[in-house]
Amino acid sequence: MQQVARSPSAQTTRNHPSAQPRARVLANAGLFGISLPFLKAGPPKPSKAEARAEAKKELLDRIATLDRGASATADDKADVERLASTLEDLNPTAKPLAAPELLSGKWRLLYTTSASILATNRPPFLRPQGPIYQTIDAERLKARNNESFPFYNQVTADLTPLTSSKVTVQFKTFTLFKLINITAPPAAKGELAVTYLDEDLRISRGDKGNLFVLDMADRAARLEGQ
Repeated sequence: MQQVARSPSAQTTRNHPSAQPRARVLANAGLFGISLPFLKAGPPKPSKAEARAEAKKELLDRIATLDRGASATADDKADVERLASTLEDLNPTAKPLAAPELLSGKWRLLYTTSASILATNRPPFLRPQGPIYQTIDAERLKARNNESFPFYNQVTADLTPLTSSKVTVQFKTFTLFKLINITAPPAAKGELAVTYLDEDLRISRGDKGNLFVLDMADRAARLEGQ
């Protein structure tokens, strides 16, 4: 019987198994068969700064219509909590108390879950109507919270660092209607942690679980003489 002559390439493939994958690669290396994994990688991953800017925008957009939190539903609060946590994970200032140039100044309240600050137990016309501010003087470890129109109530406090991002807040004096000063009792104190801080936005959390989002209103404000 006459034997069929095998081509050298066929003999090489049979005698050298390691050549088979190479043969398959070459066979698939046509214009439409070639595999280019780098073309399937998708868009480049955003930088941390870009991710932070996007997370910050999403949070600010979400809270813009919530009347500082006074009109927030349970779903709204859960959504804001998620967005705030995402931004906190991208915090560019790990030690806020070591960055007084960022922490100090007059901050405007944008959103909070604190019912006492928002006075949500009162009718709307008896709640704070104008901006609510918190001034922090990190160099002197002083703070002041104050409402504007119509009540102009305020409270001053001393700060004691607990960690590089958390302080004890000892309230000192409550002022009602800009006229009546009441000395705060020693038991009037709490804790406040700064969980996100950049040039114009701060997120803080209180020891009672409340969330605060504030933006910078006056970088130069300090509390001399308090």
